[in-house]
Amino acid sequence: MIPLTEARPGQRVRVSKVDCGRSLRTQLFAMGLTPGARVEVLSVNDGPVILSVMGGRLMLGRAMADKVLIKEA
Repeated sequence: MIPLTEARPGQRVRVSKVDCGRSLRTQLFAMGLTPGARVEVLSVNDGPVILSVMGGRLMLGRAMADKVLIKEA
């Protein structure tokens, strides 16, 4: 498992674990980032991480994206 911030643009990944406190986990789950969810990484650079999740786009700050652990889909 690696943090979402280490994924490559265009990569399709599966969320393995969300490693954070209950409040942030609840927010991420509400955005569709639940264990087992498939997401496509659209952009990863020095700024926010942009994802395609459940047909929509989602932008996460780097600190938040570091808490989402992924594996190859």
